[in-house]
Amino acid sequence: MPVRHRRFVQVTAVAAVLLAGGVAAPAASSAAPAPAAAVADRVLRVYNNNIENLVTNNSDGSCTRISGPDHLTSMLVDDAGRTGTSGVVAPDILIVQQVRGTGQASAYADQLSAKFGYPAGTYKAIVVWDDPEPWGSTHRCDDQSLGDLKKKQTNAIVYNTQRLSLASGDISKYWSAGWLKPGTSYNNGAGCTLYKPPNNDDGSTNEWKWKRTSAIAARFTIKATGTSVFVATMHLPQENRQSACAGDGDKGIGGTGIHLGADATTLLNASTIRIVGIDANRTGIPASTLSAYGMTGYGTAATNGSSKIDYLFVRGTVQPSPIGHTVPTTKSNHLALYSFIAF
Repeated sequence: MPVRHRRFVQVTAVAAVLLAGGVAAPAASSAAPAPAAAVADRVLRVYNNNIENLVTNNSDGSCTRISGPDHLTSMLVDDAGRTGTSGVVAPDILIVQQVRGTGQASAYADQLSAKFGYPAGTYKAIVVWDDPEPWGSTHRCDDQSLGDLKKKQTNAIVYNTQRLSLASGDISKYWSAGWLKPGTSYNNGAGCTLYKPPNNDDGSTNEWKWKRTSAIAARFTIKATGTSVFVATMHLPQENRQSACAGDGDKGIGGTGIHLGADATTLLNASTIRIVGIDANRTGIPASTLSAYGMTGYGTAATNGSSKIDYLFVRGTVQPSPIGHTVPTTKSNHLALYSFIAF
């Protein structure tokens, strides 16, 4: 079997200048570094969502496939928390969990570019695993073809290159989640291990399930101001709901199962704005959990049925939200969280 690996996805950029009204392009020496509107807009728009491979599970055992454009329309909001209005501005960062790999992340990024009339490649994606191995069986879909679309799972960060730059050295190595392997005694965290081989699932069906919980982070720079922005995407195992685990004998920050890898922590400490988006598969995680890093949690409503298991932590000046930073119309089994951050 070929070795899979994480990779930084560069969606092919189109090097084109859009000229209005046939006006000739200015000489290179007089060209402005960025459009005036982009510089004037001092708000960083951030979303977090487990997009469930763009296949939702219904209560009757059926599944529904969702297009990327429909999903984006269902979760992107204006300043009043409304979807589908002329006030919806192109986002800067989408933190997503449960994508199939490079192919789906690239297509999703290009669909986002097209939605706002940008050239293909305006949005790029960082993906933990390029092409993760499949795991599981039906994934609770009575149509196996839809269940098959959920068999490959990894996590990604999609970002707007018009507003953000990223140096190659500012992407962390992936880090593994913690878990309590079934049949292991918890003992206040003593039974916890890192969720990766040799402590992965038994049997071939779920052998590669651990890859869906691999996390990654990056440190971006806002082009207009030089402000540094840390972003991490995380997805913890279902076992974290009952037994918080972050690593070997480790319950995680505040007993939540959350932890940050060493590379990620270095990038975080060097960043002014800090953002962590996570499907923690655990209820009751306080907004103050990452306060040691200067971050506060946003969004108090349930995100998955009657449970709140998704979290968005931010260090920065976050605008108030009339809908509590949670988008109820999201076309996923998880509701999207968002924060609009002044810089």
